[in-house]
Amino acid sequence: MIIVLCVAAAAAGWIDAVVGGGGLLLLPALLLGLPNAHPATVLGTNKAVAIVGTAGAAVTYVRKAPVDVKLAVRIGLAALAGSMGGAALAGGISKDALRPMIMVVLVIVAGFVLFRPGFGTAPSTSPVSRARVLLAIGLAGLGIGFYDGLIGPGTGTFLVLALTALLHLDLVTASATAKIVNCCTNAGALAMFAYQGMVLWQLAALMAVFNLAGGMIGARMALKKGSGFVRGVLLTVVGALVVKLGLEQWG
Repeated sequence: MIIVLCVAAAAAGWIDAVVGGGGLLLLPALLLGLPNAHPATVLGTNKAVAIVGTAGAAVTYVRKAPVDVKLAVRIGLAALAGSMGGAALAGGISKDALRPMIMVVLVIVAGFVLFRPGFGTAPSTSPVSRARVLLAIGLAGLGIGFYDGLIGPGTGTFLVLALTALLHLDLVTASATAKIVNCCTNAGALAMFAYQGMVLWQLAALMAVFNLAGGMIGARMALKKGSGFVRGVLLTVVGALVVKLGLEQWG
């Protein structure tokens, strides 16, 4: 089972680095491997693993992609606050009520990306307005950060889509920016789970090594293959997320 968890961590790191959504694989693997653990412990251990791979992917991206690090950090700080709030409330909100809404949003997003082939293939040459920057801080930062602390899976995908749409980034740059923001959301949620004693640190440390390797490989592939490759992975991950949420809701 430990081998299975390590392989899942590596694959999740790769998916997360390219377009986000590594939690789609990592969380079910942890639930399978830790059947008697409290759900909050599974979520906390997931965050301890994911933050390492996300950080590795972020460093890889920043070295080669045209990332506005200052803007990413501003969004990330808002996301950190949002994720801490979400993690604090994770035990008291019905996730069954949230899943249908998330699924509807994902289906709309998938249709938009599918029927807009040019979405995220090239960045806009015009400067981004202050209003869009503030909207990105509020929506991609606080809003998606809160979701990450509350539920988690698909956070990176939501960030890539939001940053592409709001800041007119290409998908590769949006993925790079999302990694920095996602580091902050993971840090905020992890701090809350750690404070509550809900992290299996030894298991997380072992899985994090594999998650880091997968994340760095995924980031290099995204940089090499470009936005078209990221778009294909994005549609696949969005489809998988819709199916997963549907099975959890009605399966």
